[in-house]
Amino acid sequence: MLITHGNLVTVAEGNAIIPDGALLLRGQRIAALGPSAALEAAHPDEPRLDARGQWVLPGVICAHTHFYGALARGISLPGPAPANLPQILEHLWWWLDKALQPEDIYESARVCLVDAIQHGTTTLVDHHASPYAIAGSLDVIARAVQEAGVRACLCYEVSDRDGPDAAQAGLEENVRFIRRTRYRECGGDGWLTSAFGLHASFTLSDETLEQAVGLARALDVGFHLHLAEGEVDVQDALVRAGTRTVGRLARAGVLGPKTIAAHGVHLDAAEVALLHETGTYVVHNPRSNMNNGVGVAPVAQMLAAGVPVGLGNDGFSNNMFAEMATAYLLPKLAARDPRALSAPQVMEMAFGHNGRLASALFAQPLGCLAVGAGADVILVDYAPPTPVTAENWPWHVLFGLDGSQVTTTIVAGEVLMRDRVLTHLDTAEIAARARERAAQLWRRLAGE
Repeated sequence: MLITHGNLVTVAEGNAIIPDGALLLRGQRIAALGPSAALEAAHPDEPRLDARGQWVLPGVICAHTHFYGALARGISLPGPAPANLPQILEHLWWWLDKALQPEDIYESARVCLVDAIQHGTTTLVDHHASPYAIAGSLDVIARAVQEAGVRACLCYEVSDRDGPDAAQAGLEENVRFIRRTRYRECGGDGWLTSAFGLHASFTLSDETLEQAVGLARALDVGFHLHLAEGEVDVQDALVRAGTRTVGRLARAGVLGPKTIAAHGVHLDAAEVALLHETGTYVVHNPRSNMNNGVGVAPVAQMLAAGVPVGLGNDGFSNNMFAEMATAYLLPKLAARDPRALSAPQVMEMAFGHNGRLASALFAQPLGCLAVGAGADVILVDYAPPTPVTAENWPWHVLFGLDGSQVTTTIVAGEVLMRDRVLTHLDTAEIAARARERAAQLWRRLAGE
């Protein structure tokens, strides 16, 4: 397929902008890009998709999310409103995840995947929990991902909070699914991969950590876990290990260049240095951190220290452009300093670091428009009121773009949404089915 007459933003080295550009997709990769006139002349027989002057970008990446939480939207919590992160976990998420059944997991994932396609998010790194429905739960999510056509990295969050049997089942689910994706039993070419999931240091015993590290090393995979999201994680590590959270995890062998650590809110300078030394990816989730009142992650300090900081949503909407804008504004407010974080730094998080993480996970270049990169492409209907250059593009993204402007979403060369209409999924049916499952889930939670 030849995408013509678009304004291409490569987000590759140098972030070139090609006005009236074209992009040739061959199979699941990008085969060529350049001026429309040149590519049309060189490939006259290719099927065409006329971008009609829209902006052509690489698909957006979400480096940390939770598909299982979509059916909680609008739920009524019993008792007083949670006052801190431990109460939010205990009274909402750990209350909800115990009630999840396979069909709830499937429908919740489908809701999130529709939302992703509609907002141009083509790759997602998910972190799942369903302690009373663990075995096979990642297969359920994989089925939804395969039907949707996006890329996803899946894992099960191992925790000791539900007892030794659940912890063991979580370990086994990770091992089983990692082996399944490794041997490509799921089919496709790089649309699905896996990590070894852990919840967080404060819900994991030394024994479970040791077992998880041994299994992950044998499989040669990294971890995906929450890191110092709340102060409880730091306090627990000090009691258990006499060191802060990063120190405990490093000592256990959890950290490293294949590990994804979400949040990283409560870190000191020594921990930031250790994250850099181990090459661990940290994923910033600003909207979730604001919502939970946990604090503001030291993103600028981590970036200055060389820590690869990406961007996720922790289960918020998959409009990652909203996450980018929040990531830009939040540190300025917290520091009362408009210089706290720059627009190019946010773009480096959202496209550069997220792209390198996704490229490593899926063993192919992602997150950029370049020859040989995965054919994950979005069209954005944006009419800039001022000139656009490679230098000022980050500010156009933060002040002019939003996921609602995405009109077309392509993953691995397959058109998943064209002119805002999904091609593979029945959005009305998915929403109706999700409402049915949510109502049943809420009744179970209420003890009816």
